[in-house]
Amino acid sequence: MIFKIPNILTMGRLILVPVLVFAYYLPGSLGDWLGFSIFVIASFTDFLDGFFARLLKQQSKLGELLDPIADKIIVVTALVLLVADNQIKGQEVIASIIIICREILVSGLREYLAKFKLKIPVSNMAKVKTFFQMFAISILLTGPSGDQVLFNLGSEIGITLLWIAAVLTLVTGYSYLKKGIEHAID
Repeated sequence: MIFKIPNILTMGRLILVPVLVFAYYLPGSLGDWLGFSIFVIASFTDFLDGFFARLLKQQSKLGELLDPIADKIIVVTALVLLVADNQIKGQEVIASIIIICREILVSGLREYLAKFKLKIPVSNMAKVKTFFQMFAISILLTGPSGDQVLFNLGSEIGITLLWIAAVLTLVTGYSYLKKGIEHAID
């Protein structure tokens, strides 16, 4: 059944993507805080959909398909917005590229391994990576308004957390790639 709570939350996250883009471009503090709020809500639904799927025993093939897609779309959209608006700039863009490349890599590996009915479980390190990634993006989405609240350190905090997420992304990406290559060689 499509209309199970976890699937509704995942589809809601997909619906929030264009809303995030619209909100991000609203002028001033309204755009900063509305974009931040939408991203935080979307990030929280990522936690909730998995929680409810397990709690209510409502895991589904649709949820298994859509959840990682929704996660990647919201993260990549936010990173592209931040880079396009120079909130992430210069060498900081490398952290965004690392994160985006890993998302593509893991998606490709999962698709490849699915042919062999193999799944790559989400590691605890990947969950920590996701936390830092979502936290960093959330702070960066607050823009100048967040800087005012965080003693003019919002951007620096966000970029530092983004680099932490990028390093964790490399570690977890390597782990997934290694598993995929080991299977391909066998």
